[in-house]
Amino acid sequence: MVYLYLALGLVILLLAGDALVKGAVNLALRLGVPALIVSLTIVAFGTSAPELLISVKAALEGVPGIALGNVVGSNTANVLLVLGVPALLAVMHTSGHDTRKSYVVMLGATVFFIALAFRGTFDRIAGLALLAALAAVLFDSFRDALRHRRDGLAAAAASAEIEEEEPEGADPDMPGWKIALFLVLGLVGLPLGADLLVDGATEIAARFGVPDTVIGLTLVALGTSLPELATTVMAALRRQADVALGNVIGSNLFNLLAIIGVAALIKPMSVDPELLRFDLWVMLGASLILLPFVFLGRDLGRVWGVVLSALYLGYVALVLS
Repeated sequence: MVYLYLALGLVILLLAGDALVKGAVNLALRLGVPALIVSLTIVAFGTSAPELLISVKAALEGVPGIALGNVVGSNTANVLLVLGVPALLAVMHTSGHDTRKSYVVMLGATVFFIALAFRGTFDRIAGLALLAALAAVLFDSFRDALRHRRDGLAAAAASAEIEEEEPEGADPDMPGWKIALFLVLGLVGLPLGADLLVDGATEIAARFGVPDTVIGLTLVALGTSLPELATTVMAALRRQADVALGNVIGSNLFNLLAIIGVAALIKPMSVDPELLRFDLWVMLGASLILLPFVFLGRDLGRVWGVVLSALYLGYVALVLS
């Protein structure tokens, strides 16, 4: 039954997170909040709500290894698996998008996160530091988005209107009762799914004598990375995976700064020494692998897909051993 609870918890989390995003996005747009603000805030937070709930619950229940392992393992999986598997199916022309600035910010956040980890605990000071860094990143992104939109409007003001891109989950025709239903399903489902998944993962760890950090790095991290993997695979099959690199960079940045930042504010989390010796450096190494794709204009082809996927399988094998 423990595996059923684990799978059920993961499914509920994914469905509830999607429902919350749809409900919150459409409520915000109904209230007149600009789509730009919605995309930078509600969608970003909503899509990471499952990971956030898992980390908070794990911290409260005294299993910080699941919380920290989930973030570190997810960031590693996002690079090696979420980019590697789709590249096996089709070449991803990542050179068509300039992600240099966001990539440098992600590397900086990764180094900052590792430095805080060497304090031995993610306490409230570390949580505030991570959230302050997140606020600075969001402010800079918002300013860049406004500048980009303003430049676009100025260039086209004389001839046409610029149609603002609708954020993920937006539906102008969604009735009010449906918005309310999505919000209720999301708000009820997220804590329920997190409860089932964390309890199941903790039980598996205890049953097999596996440290909770290992469960967080592998089983939980892989589960929470499945939506990104599925989305990127479908995009690759449709030859539309050009923005996958940017999505991975943004997801990793948010995982490091927001999820652990919030969880650390709620309850301090001790850092497993094994994370300091091995897993944090694997996460940093996986991030550095992206250098040629970001700065040298290399596309992600099948050879790189094999390399990245093999590296992830090798990493999981090492962690489990």
